[in-house]
Formats: sequence, structure tokens, C-alpha cells
Amino acid sequence: MKQLLREIIKEWWERELPVVIPREINLQKYVLKKIKKVISIVGFRRAGKTYLLFDFIQREGKNNCIYVNFEDERIPEDPKILTYLTSVIEEISPGKFILVLDEIQNIPLWSKWVRRMLDTNKYLIFISGSSSKLSSREISTELRGRTLTIELFPLSFNEFLQFKNKSIKMTPESKILSLIREYLEFGGFPEVVLVEKGKKYLLIDEYYQTFLMRDIFERYNIRQKQVLKEIIRLLLNSTYFTIGKITNILKSAGFKIGKATVANYIHYLREALFLYPVEIFSYKIKSQIQHPKKIYFADNFFISRYSTIFSHNSGRLMENCVAIELFRRKFRDPLMEIFYWKDYREREVDFVVKNKTDIELIQVTYASSFQDIKEREIKALIKAGEELKNSKLYIITWDYEDKREIANREVKFIPLWKWLLI
Repeated sequence: MKQLLREIIKEWWERELPVVIPREINLQKYVLKKIKKVISIVGFRRAGKTYLLFDFIQREGKNNCIYVNFEDERIPEDPKILTYLTSVIEEISPGKFILVLDEIQNIPLWSKWVRRMLDTNKYLIFISGSSSKLSSREISTELRGRTLTIELFPLSFNEFLQFKNKSIKMTPESKILSLIREYLEFGGFPEVVLVEKGKKYLLIDEYYQTFLMRDIFERYNIRQKQVLKEIIRLLLNSTYFTIGKITNILKSAGFKIGKATVANYIHYLREALFLYPVEIFSYKIKSQIQHPKKIYFADNFFISRYSTIFSHNSGRLMENCVAIELFRRKFRDPLMEIFYWKDYREREVDFVVKNKTDIELIQVTYASSFQDIKEREIKALIKAGEELKNSKLYIITWDYEDKREIANREVKFIPLWKWLLI
């Protein structure tokens, strides 16, 4: 076993790192000099976690790091492998202090070992995983309070442009609109962005099937696999959901399923960072619980590929894109809260964004002129603005930009691509 680990570490030092396109997240900024923390990087499968680690390694110097990928088929899923790894590290590299451990959650009892390594004060430790098993919500007791969790999303639009080698200042607006349309349809998974169009569908199908098998079915030991697939299909074709409604639909289709199981399955999808529910804005917790939740997905490609209703719905794709960007910004500002607004007359605003100092009301519409915007969308925004005093009102459009005073309130109209680059 030790010899295997020696070979793996030797291979690591001898291998040439791939070319890495830097992301907006710089892991060096999260290294705390006075406080020892395990830095865990979580994100949906294939969002770019390994390359983010490689970027950090290049910045720190490869010879200062030991990288181990625990998805290497040669490494057994046995806790003893970590004990052997300790011995090998101390034996061949007593001076190395940065451990980069990819997909370490595959090894049982990994957290106790990481805690022990951290307590030696010899190592700076980075760990990563394809699901939220490494996040603060599920981190084992041994590491509570000792981790700093970074959630990595698929590429932002700014990162997408970098991967496409496009400068926003040097690109005409017509080309920018073509790029944003591609981003809306095919999403931001790095490999998908870089590969030719014909292979994009092959990649997303592979990601989706691997996600189901590894991050859901195997991890949670799902027995009613078809039920879970049907739940995903229902969610992909819905704007809102309630546990009760989904349960009733499944029962009417002949599935024997209860609300508790449906709730658990949706929870698993959330924990795997596949979907992001948004609650209604209300000062009453009871109202938030009782009202339907809006549903968004980690990447637009899941909608355009697998939804039968929304696959070509530009408005829905724009809204999902905005939602994920808001959650991306929420990671940078943990005090941010994201809701939707709706009143008893069914007037609705897509997003209520509460920051520390202000509230933003955001409506999203596929419009190229003021006349293209439905009157009900503007009225809903104004009404929500009356209810939420001192809020800022925005309408994110396809390519219409303006500023108007409506019912004594200033409303800013901003094209999607410009808002994404703010």
C-alpha cells in the first residue's frame, strides 16, 4: 500500500500540469495565516474544482504541494490508506506543507484523519468534492468550526468570455448577444464551453448520468430510482413546486410514494448542488413554508437539454441564469438573501435581493424594447416597490437599456449581459 502511494506522489511531481484558465476565485485569498482552517471546495460535478486547485498549486509552486486524487481507481476506499499516506508523506516529503486532496470524501472516516493532520500544524490542507458532503451543512463533527467552505459554480459570464478569449471592450454588441445566447443555451461547464457544439450534448448527458449514479443513487442508497428521475423531470418542467403537489402527481401516475420520501429526494438534489429553491418573501415564517418555492438549476444546460417545456423558452433561461448569478454573488456576500415576491392578486416579481443596506427588486424579461415588456410585469414591480420601501427597481432585459420614472419610482432597465458583468 505504501509503495502504491509513493508511486502516486512520484507521478504527481513528474507530471506536467495542464494549462489553466484562471477563475474569479483565487484560493490564495482564502488562506488564513494566523488561523489554521481546512479549506474545502465544493461544487457540482465537472464545475472546475480540480483545475481551480491546479491554479492554486501553480501559484504556490508545485514542489510545495502534494496532490492526491482519491478517485484514482488504484486507491482502495479503505480508511487505512490515509494512515499509510501519513507515513509516506512524512517519509518522502518532510518539508512539504500543502496537501491538496481531491474527492477525499470517497474514503470512510476521512474527516478524523484530516483533523489529526491539521492538529499537527505542519500542513495547509485543501480538500474538494463533487457534492456538498464537504460543505458546512454535512461536515463531520471532527471538523466543525475548522473548515472554510468555498462553493464553486459553473462559469460566470465573465469567465465564459475569458474561456472564449473574448474581450468585452473589443467585441461588438451583436457578437456579445450571440455569446450570451450561447451561454444561456449551453451553460457554463468549462469542458462544455470549450468543446465544439456537436459534443456538448454528449458531455452534458455524461455529467447528468454520473451525477445521478454517484452523487444521488449510490450516495443515498436510493431504491426508488424511477421515482427520483420523475421528480427531476417534474422540476425541470416547473416554475414552482410544493411537496404535496409533486406527491399527488406521482401517485396519480401509479407510484406508491409519500410526502416524506419526496421531501427527502428533493433535499438530496439540493445537497448535491443540482438545484436551488427560492422561497417567497414574507416577514412570516409560516407563509414562507406554506407557499410554493421557485426552482432553479445549477446550470442552464440542464433546462435546455432535459426540459420539454422550457428548453427553448428564452425568458425561463434568462431567469435561471440570473438566479445562479445571484447565488454566486451570495457566496461572496453571505448576508445576502434571495426571495421572490407575490401578492394575493398573483402579481409577481422574480427576485427580492436583500443586502445588508438595501433591497433590490428584479424582474427578468426577454424584451428588446419598452413596448415588449408586459404591463403586468411593470405593475408588479411598482406594487412590490410600494410594499418594500426604499427598494431599488430593476428590469433585466435582453438588450433594452433605459431609465424611466414610473408611478414616481425610478426603474432601471439593463441588458442581461451588462448585469452579469456588474
